[in-house]
Order: sequence, then C-alpha cells, then structure tokens
Amino acid sequence: MVFTPGIHRKPYKKSSKVKQIQLEQDSGKSLHDSELKRSLVDLNRAGAPLIEFVFEPDLEDGEEAAALVKELVLIVQRLGACTGRMEEGALRVDANVSIRRPGEPLSTRTEIKNIGSIRGVAGAIRHEIERQKAVLEGGGRVVNETRSWDAINRLTVPMRDKEVVQDYRYMPEPNLPPLRLNLKTREDHNDVISVPVIRDNIPELPQESRRRLINEYQLRPEAAIQLVNEPILLDYFQELTNKERSPNKIANLLLNDLLTVVNKKKLDVQDCPVTIKQLSEVIDMLLKNKISLETSRKLLDELVETADSARSPFKIVNENGWFLINDEEEITKMCLEMLEHNPKLVKQYKDGKVKVFKALLGILSKNSQNKIDMALASKILEEVLKNFN
Repeated sequence: MVFTPGIHRKPYKKSSKVKQIQLEQDSGKSLHDSELKRSLVDLNRAGAPLIEFVFEPDLEDGEEAAALVKELVLIVQRLGACTGRMEEGALRVDANVSIRRPGEPLSTRTEIKNIGSIRGVAGAIRHEIERQKAVLEGGGRVVNETRSWDAINRLTVPMRDKEVVQDYRYMPEPNLPPLRLNLKTREDHNDVISVPVIRDNIPELPQESRRRLINEYQLRPEAAIQLVNEPILLDYFQELTNKERSPNKIANLLLNDLLTVVNKKKLDVQDCPVTIKQLSEVIDMLLKNKISLETSRKLLDELVETADSARSPFKIVNENGWFLINDEEEITKMCLEMLEHNPKLVKQYKDGKVKVFKALLGILSKNSQNKIDMALASKILEEVLKNFN
C-alpha cells in the first residue's frame, strides 16, 4: 500500500515480488582515505547476523520504493525482529536503478549503496532517474557502477564501476541444517516447521491493520494508512475509540491537530509527551461541545510544550476561561447587543443581501473571543434577525 502526497495524490496498491532472501553475517567495512592514502577496517559489526531481501524490479519511482521500505520497517517492528530504525543502522537500503522507454527492455543499471533513511530512498532514486535521463538525452551512455547518496547535496556520487559482473558463488554451510517447511497442516516436527502454526501466532500485520480500520471504523484509506505508519498514533486511536466517541473525529484530531503540533515542535512522534488520559479529556470536551476545535488545538499545543503528564486539560480550560458559550439566553443577549451596534449590516440583510449574515456571525464570534458555539449561534441569530427592528 502506498500513500505519498508528494507525487501520488491518492492511495493505491502495488506489489513487489521477493526474488530471494539471504541470511548473512556482517563482515565489517573498509574505510578508504584518499588524502592520507591508507585504508582502515572497521570490524565493530563483524559477525552480526543480518537478512537481505532482494526484490524484483517491479517499482517505478522513488516514492514507491520508499513506501516498500516503510512497509518492511512496519512488518519487522510488528514481528519484533528488529527496531527497524534506519537512523541507528538497524536497516539499510541498496537501490538498483535503470530506465527505459515504454515497450523497451531495461537499460544499464546503477546501484546506490547504503541509503540511511526512508526519505533518502525516495530522494536518491528520484535524483538517479533524472541523472540517467539527462545522460541518455545528451547522447551518452549509463555506466554500470556503484554510487552513494549524498544526503546533504541531494545527489548520487560515483563510488566504483562494475565493468566485470560479480559471480556470487554460494557454498553450503555445514553448521546450518536445511530448512524444511510444512505449508498445509499444523503439525510440527523436529526438522519440519509448520507455516500455518507460525501464521496463527504472528501479530496483526500492517496491511491487516489498515483493512480493519477501514472496515470496522469506516476510516478513509488515507487516515488508515497514516495511523498505521505511526505506531504511537495507532495505539492512541485504539485506546481512545469507544462507542461514545466518533472514530473519524478521533483520527482527525490525531492526524490533523496532534501531529501538526508535534511536527511544529520538531519532535519525533514517538516522543510525544501527551498521555492517553490527557487526550481522553480533550476529546470528551470537544465531542460534548464544551470547547471549540480551535481551543482543542491550543490545548494540545500547551500539553506538548509543557510535557507534564500530570496536567489536566479540564483545569487548563477552566483556568483560561476557554469553555464554549452554549447557553441560549446568553447567546441571544449577545446577538441583540451585536445587532444594535451594527445597524448598517442589519439594514443590508433586511434589504435582501443575505451574504452579510456571515459578516454578522464573524463579529459575534470576535466579540465572544471565539468562544461561542457557532452552530447554535447561527440558528439563534437567524431567529433574532427575523424579529429585530
């Protein structure tokens, strides 16, 4: 599943077949210093086990590749296989890029090594596609080479060529017994692993979570994708949703408001300091029409800024006088006072210029410091205007 606001405006499904999976041990790495004219060997990760997934060339741009990597990260996190944190080196991406005209075979490919972020995957592939297009359109030819991604300058740079295709020869490892799988039944033996038993015991995977959010809670696909992409927000959603609370309103508050505040504060969403209890108070006050949407946003901003799990949103609203005005008598009185001070607009409305109604509502909202229940105020103002002279 892909959702990439940058290029692809709407969600869609795309499959990429796994060509092979390799179990390996990290061998360390060489560091070449051209100025000092010497090479160093870093063996800190030597011997660390790793899995390499090789995918078929089924993807068409950097956004699709980034979505595939994001999905892989979510899966390994759900399974508890690893943290999936690319910034910590738990996962690295090598991307092979080649272009072609419609109906023609793929041209010479280049490999971009060790991309260290999901955003970097999209950027590196996007740049390499444009670079190869420029080479071919300029009459040149693409060289089979290994390149690296310069995240600062946002371009790929050559590392080494691959004029000689490497012939990988795999030899059997005597200490690794063959892996035998039982694909049909739930019978486990010492030397045979039952795939159905494994399937029964693995947690809900990301695609299943998206499907459940759409079918069970009637969320839009975009909202379901965003929630699953941020595990902490998905946890919030599942904890906060009940029969009394609208799932769509909870999702909107998390994705449109809380996420906006967290990003504005330049925090990782995983480090969001707002607790479930605090969010419950905010949502209940909003859904019970005790506060406005604007006030709920101010509350979230306050809670993220102070990062105090003991602060009560209800007390913050009470201390600041942010409760919504929804007493009919009080709103009627405010409407009458506002109309008395704006006779020109009242006359225009009476003369048939109904568009000024919005202007009157705006003045009413401003007079109340944006604390009036606008839906109720609109109905009352309409009635008051009928009898106002």
